[in-house]
Amino acid sequence: MVNGRKAMIFAAGIGSRLRPITDSIPKALVPVGGVPMLQRILLQLKSFGFDDVTINIHHFGQLIIDFLLANNNFGLDIHISDEREELLDTGGGILKAKAFLEGDEPFLVHNVDILSNINLHEVYRQHVESKADATLLVSDRNTTRKLLFDKDMRLHGWLNHTTGETKPEGFVPDATQHRELAFEGIHVISPNLFNKMGKGTQWQGKFSIIPFYLSVCQSLNLQGYELKDITWFDIGKPETLQQANEYFNFKSL
Repeated sequence: MVNGRKAMIFAAGIGSRLRPITDSIPKALVPVGGVPMLQRILLQLKSFGFDDVTINIHHFGQLIIDFLLANNNFGLDIHISDEREELLDTGGGILKAKAFLEGDEPFLVHNVDILSNINLHEVYRQHVESKADATLLVSDRNTTRKLLFDKDMRLHGWLNHTTGETKPEGFVPDATQHRELAFEGIHVISPNLFNKMGKGTQWQGKFSIIPFYLSVCQSLNLQGYELKDITWFDIGKPETLQQANEYFNFKSL
């Protein structure tokens, strides 16, 4: 793989759904199959050529710093984006880390509690070849909140089936034109999106990245990358953590 790629791992979450485990350690250091989830993500990123990694911290942030130091950063160039004073959500977290992420090449963003066997090289390659401003990993899972894409997998809007709410303002879903898919916590972003955030915009301080995406999807090329035939765990809650533990313990035999 070609080295030099940048990535960001969201590791600042409190992990409230995993209590009491996260009463004493950050979610990022919760073991899965005996290995902290952060370590699993770092080694996966490294295997796909992502060697410049930014990690945001908040809950028990010093424990993450100590863990990285004890493991010599796993041979990666790691930057810490410190949110211990204020948790900034996904969009605000990316914006705060701008100095580490901006440049000429896209960067990948990965939730620390997503474990999968997806080919991140292929995701990154498709993002570059499509000349997208952002590429979001999505799937056809059961949820009431869906992102809507056209036949070319370009993002057009969002629909909450429970309330009927849509975004952006004025967007009208069309079942004959739009596919409903759910975001899965991994995306690739081109640095030009920083031009739409920060000073002079509403997108500063604490904000979520999905509402931001929906605010710009009519004018920019935001693409979906659909997950198919992939082993995938969102381990932010006890039942899925147990499933992942069983899977990775089995795989390690």
